[in-house]
Amino acid sequence: MDDLFNPYYVDIVVFWMIYLLLGLGLNLITGYAGQVSLGHAAFYGIGAYTSAILSVKYGWNAWLSMAAAVVVTFLISALFGLPSLRVREDFLAITTLGLGLIAQSFFKNADITGGAYGIDSIPAPSLFGTPLKNTGYLLLVTVVLIVAVVIMKKMTGSRIGRAWMTIREDETVAQSMGINTTYYKVLVFAIGGAYAGAAGALFAHKVSFISGESFGFTVSATVLSMVVLGGLGSIFGTFFGVTLLYMLPEMFRLFEFELVDPKYLDTYKMMLYGILMVLIMRYRPKGLFGKNGTKLVNIRRSAVKTLDKGGDRVA
Repeated sequence: MDDLFNPYYVDIVVFWMIYLLLGLGLNLITGYAGQVSLGHAAFYGIGAYTSAILSVKYGWNAWLSMAAAVVVTFLISALFGLPSLRVREDFLAITTLGLGLIAQSFFKNADITGGAYGIDSIPAPSLFGTPLKNTGYLLLVTVVLIVAVVIMKKMTGSRIGRAWMTIREDETVAQSMGINTTYYKVLVFAIGGAYAGAAGALFAHKVSFISGESFGFTVSATVLSMVVLGGLGSIFGTFFGVTLLYMLPEMFRLFEFELVDPKYLDTYKMMLYGILMVLIMRYRPKGLFGKNGTKLVNIRRSAVKTLDKGGDRVA
């Protein structure tokens, strides 16, 4: 089955799906709950290193190590979300940026992460004794992505999602409606981080080698650009933004445009992202497919919907 498709194109699709998982997690945090994060790559790295360390250094089965990576990232991301209880907006963005840089420094220097040498020989998960590679790995990532989308749709359509959106629009009003903002803000960081942790684990077992360079600020900025471009608070927007900004550089590579020198491709890519961000912030602050903010009267209605039928307020 691994020989059905060209491995190069399979890799492109696999990494596109991994970025989709990253984008969905960040859209939960920033798009739905309104908590600006510039350190999303830290969660990505935590998931990758956790799975790699457990499988390489402790001999865990790849499936178990990947599952453990999601759980560990969920817990650590909840701790990363604690600053959101004290700071907001620009101050929260700078705080998460600092936490992301601290995490990358840890990845690069700690003995358990292999320091500057990273971790190699990360095994691919096996199914009935056959390692999943190329097409097999593509199917695995596809299943994970479908499950992630279904879970996200159910969450954002439930009282949890309505509570997040109410906090995004006006945290003070959310508190006055009885919504436990502390609980929901920490929860969204934990769940959004778990999505990134799953992406990191899939990335680690796909490439078989990881180092701290793969989880820097550039990754956080890239994913944020994708989410903002596609639309805050929109699953379809995340798919659109990730697809556009991820596939565009690949189009340059595939068609070898003479105007794009391959050695300057990353520079051109970041310039393009910057220009698009400026244009989007100027003309479409919520992104191309982002949902418009609700008016104060609708905030009240949204908060009321989070109440149980029996009259109990959101915990």
